[in-house]
This record gives sequence, structure tokens and C-alpha cells, in this order.
Amino acid sequence: MGASVAYVTFADPDGVDDEKEIALAAWAEVGIAGQIVRWDDPEVDWAAFDAVVVRSPWDYIDRRAEFLGWVRRVDSVTRLLNPAAVLERNTDKTYLRDLKAPAIATYWVAPGEAVDFPVLDEYVVKPSVSSGARDTIRTRDRKEAEAHAARLAAEGRTAMIQPYLDMVEAEGETSLLYFGGRFSHAVRRPPMLAGEVTAPDEENGRGELRTPELGQHLPRTPEPDQFALAERVLAEFPELLYARVDLVRLSDGTPVLIELELTEPYLFLRWAPDAAANLARALAEAI
Repeated sequence: MGASVAYVTFADPDGVDDEKEIALAAWAEVGIAGQIVRWDDPEVDWAAFDAVVVRSPWDYIDRRAEFLGWVRRVDSVTRLLNPAAVLERNTDKTYLRDLKAPAIATYWVAPGEAVDFPVLDEYVVKPSVSSGARDTIRTRDRKEAEAHAARLAAEGRTAMIQPYLDMVEAEGETSLLYFGGRFSHAVRRPPMLAGEVTAPDEENGRGELRTPELGQHLPRTPEPDQFALAERVLAEFPELLYARVDLVRLSDGTPVLIELELTEPYLFLRWAPDAAANLARALAEAI
């Protein structure tokens, strides 16, 4: 009998995670019996699985403490991939402060701190615990940037302030996908903050930036300097099953990390012929 592995997702009535079936089919090819399971299902016996792979628990943003409690419990009874320590660190973007590899300049305003950051041509302000472009603004108005940072901090969240990079418009972000420490494939991701802000949510009064459709993403062959940076970043995180390294170039062409996705990244498994098989092979080796 093959290994039994949980593919961890969330209550997904709209089928947002369209990678489940392609991943499980590839797992079956290497003798792994995959089962799709919600992370917050109280009936699941996690110890019954040979491994638990965190894939798309995309509702954890508003429940991070609960999610991390689940992470620690599962990690104590079976093999959790990626490991609990990685997930705890990666679910708050303050990890960017600790990286040795070059990342986009980021300024921080934690709860109780004064709103203080340099003058920039254009600002991106967002919470350190977020996904997509939720509660994110892009503005040239410094007062608007300061007000949004202050609002996030008043809500008990840490605000991140970053410069908006024009190179994102020119060539997009480059996302490099690694499985088991090996490069699998890469995609060009169009600028997430190019759209208009949606109408404010009735419950919390905040709008969200519209993000590109997946169909706008394109396969890409990274340049040598992008490979070098991605591998430098990943050297700080051993024992990963999956990783997505999102890079952007500065105006002088230098690549920098914009985000390191180690918790629940979309893996673009349909964008390269061998992507799902590469993930399955890495999983078989891990367990």
C-alpha cells in the first residue's frame, strides 16, 4: 500500500483551488494516496496520515492564531509539509526583516509605534498578515499612505510600507517554483496593484484591489541573476517541500525579493508540463 497523504485546503464552495485534482493525480502516479481535507475539520485524525501537505488553507488570514495552533498540533503527530516552524514564520511578512538576501525596501509600523517612513514617489501600504491585495493600497498621496498605516496599526496589525516599482509594470514579477529544493518552473506574474480599488466591504468598510486573472500569467525562463537570488533566499530555509520565490527588478535591473511564499502559494502546476510530476517526486522523496 502506498503512503497516505492529506492535501490540506479550506471550505472552497467556488472551487478556487483548481490545482487539487492535478496534484493528486500526479501523487497517485508515484504511489501516494492523496486525500483532500479541510484544515479546520474537527473530525480528521491527522495522525492517520503519513504526511500532511499544506496547500490552500486560504481562509487562515483572519484566523491566524487558530491556524497556527492547528499547525503545531499536526506537526506533533505526523510529518507536516512545509514544517511548522516555517509556516509560523512565513505567515507574517515581518520575516522580510530577518532575511540575509536582498529584498524590496520595507518600512514597518507596528501597533503603538509612530507612523514614520521616508518620502517615496509612490507608496504601497498593506498589513504584514495578508494575502493577495487585501487591505492594500497604492498611492502617491503621502497623507493617504500615513492614514492607512495608522489605521492598520490601530487595528492591532503591523503595517508594511514599500515603494511601488515601475519595473513591475514593464516586466511583471517573476515567480520561481521549487519542489524539494529543485527548480521546477517559473511564471511571469502581471502587476497585482494595477487595478482600481473595489467598493468598500459593508462589514469592515475596506476595499480591495482587483488582481489579475490567472490566465494573464505566462511561463518565463529566469535569468541567471534571478536563479542566483532565489537559491540564496532558499538557502535560509532548509527542508522545504515547496517554495515560490517572487522577484522583481529595481530600476537599475537588480533583482530583489518581493515575497517568499512557503505556506499556501498557488503553484501554477498547469503552466509547465512536468510541474505536477516534479511536486509528486519531491513529496515521495520527503516521505
